[in-house]
Amino acid sequence: MAKRDYYDVLGVSKGASDADIKKAFRRKAMDHHPDRNRSNPNSETQFKEINEAYDVLKDAQKKAAYDRFGHSAFENGGGASAGFRGGPGANADFASAFSDVFDDLFGDFMGGGRGSARGQRAARGSDLRYNLRLNLEEAYRGKQATISVPGSTACEVCNGTGSEGGAEPATCPTCSGQGKVRAQQGFFTVERTCPTCSGRGQIIKNPCKSCAGAGRVRKDRTLNVNIPAGVETGTRIRLAGEGEAGLRGGPSGDLYIFIEVEAHPIFERDNQNLYCRIPVSMITAALGGEIEAPTLDGGRTRVKVPAGVQSGKQLRLRGKGMPALRGAVAGDLYIELAVETPVNLSTRQRELLGEFEAEGKNNSPETQDFFSRVKGFWEGMKG
Repeated sequence: MAKRDYYDVLGVSKGASDADIKKAFRRKAMDHHPDRNRSNPNSETQFKEINEAYDVLKDAQKKAAYDRFGHSAFENGGGASAGFRGGPGANADFASAFSDVFDDLFGDFMGGGRGSARGQRAARGSDLRYNLRLNLEEAYRGKQATISVPGSTACEVCNGTGSEGGAEPATCPTCSGQGKVRAQQGFFTVERTCPTCSGRGQIIKNPCKSCAGAGRVRKDRTLNVNIPAGVETGTRIRLAGEGEAGLRGGPSGDLYIFIEVEAHPIFERDNQNLYCRIPVSMITAALGGEIEAPTLDGGRTRVKVPAGVQSGKQLRLRGKGMPALRGAVAGDLYIELAVETPVNLSTRQRELLGEFEAEGKNNSPETQDFFSRVKGFWEGMKG
């Protein structure tokens, strides 16, 4: 029976673009795939026909020959039609065609189809993590830190190639550089990682004695790291290319520095704001006055205490908090006043406080308000 025109098989015109031909092939191949048409005894034949047509029309040289000479361009066992007419090579060629369909249909989802293993030849190095502890003063000022990072670096003897003398790796003879091999099991073709090169597509014939062919060696490195002012616990600093060296010349990974800021004995931090609890005497709280407050930059500032201030009152010092990691506005420093009750009183001090208590009228507004509410509560319970 005469062969059908390849353009008719795919349902495209003779002037169709490569993209249109590929699109039509994918649609036809999915529609006529034998696994989806088990009840149709002709599906395998139609599937072969579709693959044969696409094998010619996707290739510029074969397509040009077909446009000029038709099917006769591939007669006498040559070209795309060989192996689709039965005979000893028919099953093997069909398996090859089936794998072509698999690559075309699913290659985009599997990492790019054929040859995608080539990207594995030079494997990227692993990322590294380094935990750096700072005190609050260092987080406030910023710091130039020197750290020692254990890891791998490119082998200097072979320049990271893994081959003795820095020679380039050879193409794997088992997979011809594809990084994967195929084996036919009945109708299906099974694909697996090449056992010779482990999917890299290349082999090292003469491994470097210094790195045993890995292209990298274990070595601690000393790095100077600029820690910006304003960092806090959880801040992450990325140093590109300072991680593990890649395998056999592959790119290095990244180094991530995670910051942990220690607790401070005087200041507490909440984002960019600082809090400092300062005790004041009962007399200063009652009469008013000034206290001296520390600041994180090592300085001190005078803070005015209003008369009659209560314990827990916060006084705000603008711009005396932590510097902003991103931005120009610094946080604030909040001074929390803690009114201190005097202890270890002398006899005379007790007498004076007793006189003060006897003379005191309307000197304790919070006390008066509290007991007024308590009195209302009790009366309500009686009713």
